[in-house]
Amino acid sequence: MLSAPTQHRIALVTGITGQDGSYLAEFLLSKGYDVHGLVRRSSSFATGRIEHIYRDPHDAGARLHLHYGDLADGNSLERVLREVKPTEVYNLGAQSHVRVSFDMPVFTADIAGVGTLRLLEAVRVYREESGTPVRYYQASSSEMFGKVAEVPQSESTPFHPRSPYGVAKVFSHWATINYRESYGMHASCGILFNHESPRRGETFVTRKITRAVGRIKHGLQNQVFLGNLDAQRDWGFAGDYVEAMWLMLQQDEPDDYVVATGKTFSVREFAEKAFARVGLDWQKHVAYDPRYNRPAEVDLLLGDPAKARRKLGWEPRVDFDGLIAMMVDADVEMAAREKTLRDAGFQVGAME
Repeated sequence: MLSAPTQHRIALVTGITGQDGSYLAEFLLSKGYDVHGLVRRSSSFATGRIEHIYRDPHDAGARLHLHYGDLADGNSLERVLREVKPTEVYNLGAQSHVRVSFDMPVFTADIAGVGTLRLLEAVRVYREESGTPVRYYQASSSEMFGKVAEVPQSESTPFHPRSPYGVAKVFSHWATINYRESYGMHASCGILFNHESPRRGETFVTRKITRAVGRIKHGLQNQVFLGNLDAQRDWGFAGDYVEAMWLMLQQDEPDDYVVATGKTFSVREFAEKAFARVGLDWQKHVAYDPRYNRPAEVDLLLGDPAKARRKLGWEPRVDFDGLIAMMVDADVEMAAREKTLRDAGFQVGAME
């Protein structure tokens, strides 16, 4: 059941400069929210995914605000909460690359795991001090299922994570439930299966493939190197999935939900369809490189979104073929711009 808003709604989003954060910011602004995002201080700008919002011809840009802070720094979280006074908090911040988590396990655990605990504690203290009934969303992950105990995976499927990232996400998931049960927080977890878009980072396999398709189509490279082609994933569109996040915080009672399409495809199938979109044979351009294999592989992820469909009224709008078409078309256009720059004498680097 949806809860009717009783006050002006203010959202704080960690990870706002990422794929999910940018789509969520757009969605919340369209609902009339003031949106505040947490960004880490660095020597370069990483706001490319949300810069278009500031150019909005209406007032969306004026309702988007960025604040320096870090999930590694509890003091900064407390400060931002006091400044922003949010009614909803969405925790999307993490070191989210599964393969990289094997190379940086401690950092991943600190940000994706303990960082959640810092934010939960900061929200708890802020709620008690201000009396504001903050609602909290935790980005859980299908990687928590890992070596799956059953197919498909639902909210009751046991976790068996197979990466430092998955382990950190299990910690965050149970920490959120603990704060919900211990302190009466309206805290919900979205167990999101793989969700992609033209804004996906270029080191993630789907975007790596579609970027390569665009560049190969325009003669900027000839091959792309991939790891396990047999891994199967439940892939959806990130723009659809952020709506499910919001719907969770509109319910009278907090809960946990699997967000997925209920269909699974292999990396090989993704590559085949992506190259076919531009009339190319994927087998002539895809090469195997064991460096991209994980030390412990997750072979199959397939979500059961029945609960989200039933209780939230949520359905994915973009199917697998539509997702691939969207990503390939965007990256073909990007590669065309790169080719224009190269032909004008600018250096354009190749991708692996």
